[in-house]
Amino acid sequence: MADPVAPSISPAPPSLIPQKRPIEDLEHAPSVPPPPKPDPHAVKTTTRAPKQKTAMAREPREKKETLKKREAKGGVGNDTAAGASGRGGGKKGAAKEQKPQGKLTPLRYSRPPPHPSDFEQPRGPVFVAHHTVKGPNGETIQFYETTEHVYNRKGFRYTHCIADPKLPSSQYYRQCQTEPFIPRFSFEDSAAHLYFNRLGTQVTTDKGFRMTRTNVGVREGRWYWECKILCGVQAPRADRGSQSRGAGGGSGGASEAPVSRGHVRMGWARREASLDAPVGFDAYSYGLRDVAGQKTHMSRPKDFFPPGEDIREGDVIGLEIKLPSLALHRRVVQGRYNPAVDADDRAGKDDDGEPMDIIRDRLPIRYKSHKYFEQFEYQPTKELEELANPSPAVKGSPHSPNPTHPLCALRTLPDSYIRVYKNGQLMGTPFTDLFAFLPPASKPSTQPGAREGVDDGMLGYFPAVSVFRGGAAEINLGPNFWYPPPLDEDVHPDPDAMDLDQPRHPSIKPVSQRYEEQIAEDASYDLLDEVYFSLQDQKVQMALQQKLEQQQMDGAGDAMVIDNEAATAPASLAGGIKEVVQEIE
Repeated sequence: MADPVAPSISPAPPSLIPQKRPIEDLEHAPSVPPPPKPDPHAVKTTTRAPKQKTAMAREPREKKETLKKREAKGGVGNDTAAGASGRGGGKKGAAKEQKPQGKLTPLRYSRPPPHPSDFEQPRGPVFVAHHTVKGPNGETIQFYETTEHVYNRKGFRYTHCIADPKLPSSQYYRQCQTEPFIPRFSFEDSAAHLYFNRLGTQVTTDKGFRMTRTNVGVREGRWYWECKILCGVQAPRADRGSQSRGAGGGSGGASEAPVSRGHVRMGWARREASLDAPVGFDAYSYGLRDVAGQKTHMSRPKDFFPPGEDIREGDVIGLEIKLPSLALHRRVVQGRYNPAVDADDRAGKDDDGEPMDIIRDRLPIRYKSHKYFEQFEYQPTKELEELANPSPAVKGSPHSPNPTHPLCALRTLPDSYIRVYKNGQLMGTPFTDLFAFLPPASKPSTQPGAREGVDDGMLGYFPAVSVFRGGAAEINLGPNFWYPPPLDEDVHPDPDAMDLDQPRHPSIKPVSQRYEEQIAEDASYDLLDEVYFSLQDQKVQMALQQKLEQQQMDGAGDAMVIDNEAATAPASLAGGIKEVVQEIE
């Protein structure tokens, strides 16, 4: 019996309704399965999922210091100093020795050998006649514009130098002076548009206030200098015939108003004081105005001369300063000053602290036909700039400046003052408790390579004069003064009645004497630097010699070991080893 044939089934016609793709189609299946449908009967929970960072959220960046900050702190690149002549990290300005930690030592920069002309005596600036003025007595004064020299600006200070064959370890350079060889205004430490006479003792300008400092500063003791007004506020006609007006020779009752040919200010200034401003403009200078004889400090003029007194043409103003000893000064800036114990600032008193070394980081450069030492200049501090504001708000210092202030920049020197004389007569003491200037009260430039806590031996107070629109002045740093200072009343007149246990104040000395001391100190510091660098070179030579001897001993020891092994080896092997030893030797 035959099997029944199955009926054929025809395919169903295609549906017009769109159908979903089958999930089995892996080619078109989604890579991520869809989430399950929520259960309407499930109980909702309030648990929070931890916050996750989105793809757009930024990761916190690690704050890194810039290269300049790391160089200034002694990190990367601290073996170089910054300057116009290769201090910024180049090979020419690389320092050979520098210890970022521990005791500070002088730096020595790698420089090419000196040029033969560097051994010649440096010349002063070139004087170009500019204009003449009439002095108080009718004399004609010729003023010159100084050219072919640098100015102390942009955070750098310049002093003349010369190459000396006796100083090979210091790259042959030492500090020197240029003509005229007298205590005078410094042509480099002056603002632009100032005009001098050939001796550098008279100054004037046709611009606004400009200041100049002398080439000598004081650091301790009592010092005196004079300033004569050549062009300034003229006396009324009734008083012009008298050039010897004393302390009581004012013109309060004059009927005619005084005529001004310019203005002059004089005083004492530190190195941080601005040269493009008058004396007394900031916290780094103490000045005296010719208008009514007012005293000015931090741009705050106050009455000082008696009513009717002022400063006119022909007047001679004497300025005396008294600073404590450097030993007491160091105790103040180091925070070790005790008023009950250190009130006796006796000369020669032992200091229990370590004395501060004189370190001069200087780079010899060439500018036109001159040779200079380039070094970092000290810059104004934030604390004193805020104090000079009309509405001071120094954070963390509610106390006024004093010797024990928490901030070192606001510490003052005990028993320090400035006295003013007019034509030989004492007018009073306008300033007391002067600001300290030894590091860390004075801070160097913030440029890479500058080191804090370094005293270069030239920190202190300098005689300073500022002139305005035709004003002219002449300085006399001694020893032959127009009006010599009075006899020192603080010194006991009777030697028999002198009590040796009582402190004695130093006598007044002319600033010209400090000029001679400063030259001797510069020569001593140059010799000390040469000795230090010479000892460093000797240590390097000894280390190299010891290393060479050690290498030779190691080589000889290896040869002995090889010879001993050759003695115990077979003859053929020993002969081969000896040949190898001979080749090594």
